[in-house]
Amino acid sequence: RNVAQHLETELADRDGAWQPLVYCWRGGQRSGSVATILRAVGWRTETVSGGYQTYRRLVHAMLYDVPLTHRVILLDGYTGTAKTDLLHRLRGLGVQVLDLEGLAGHRGSILGGTAADQPSQKAFESALACRLLDLDPGRPVVLEAESSKIGDRIIPPILWAAMKDAPRIVIDAPLAARAAYLVEAYADIIARKNDLEDRLRVLTRHRGRAVVDGWLALLEAGNHAGLARALMQDHYDPSYAKSRAARAHPVLAEVEAQSLTSTDRDALAARIAEAVKSAG
Repeated sequence: RNVAQHLETELADRDGAWQPLVYCWRGGQRSGSVATILRAVGWRTETVSGGYQTYRRLVHAMLYDVPLTHRVILLDGYTGTAKTDLLHRLRGLGVQVLDLEGLAGHRGSILGGTAADQPSQKAFESALACRLLDLDPGRPVVLEAESSKIGDRIIPPILWAAMKDAPRIVIDAPLAARAAYLVEAYADIIARKNDLEDRLRVLTRHRGRAVVDGWLALLEAGNHAGLARALMQDHYDPSYAKSRAARAHPVLAEVEAQSLTSTDRDALAARIAEAVKSAG
């Protein structure tokens, strides 16, 4: 009856080219029975040998036990230098990229959450393992410089070890340009004013009540560019400078931009792509 319900609802719009992959906990009778029915319907159906337990062991080994063979290059720079946007533009230029924030469903800071919940740690690791398998180890892979956590998701140790020692391409832009970009990129968060207020108040224990009250006053006044500027000056830039001073990283290239409009970001991505090409 459960299988019939799926056929009548979630699977009703699948055509004859659909190729489902079925698994249960250990790859036994349940997945085999469902696969038999789906094959009878006409779909080319496979099962996961050994079930989900075996699959998880493969993912875990790939991200926790086996050294990463990919050559990693990090995009680095202060908050607001459009690193995520540039990463997507680099993909369009044929550069191999790994979008960790996209896989983790988070934009990498206390203000970086989205309206949707993050995937579970296991789902994040599964998506990451699949993406790594799609990448050519013989070519560099570009990703953003991150902390060891993206929201509540932890970067697995094999990748984190590679990121800590990876060479970097450093992006530099004036504070005003970064503030203007953040207002554009975080428009969805700015629109959720009450949620943004709650996120800012969380930082009281780090920056003090007077500083946070100043941020809230800028938000209440609708001065979003001023709020972005104050957040970078009071919170993000000092944290970044401290992190950078604590660890020296090899720098492949430094790229500067006086503004970060869409046209400027196209030109910046092209320069970064050239630096990646020169590296390997």
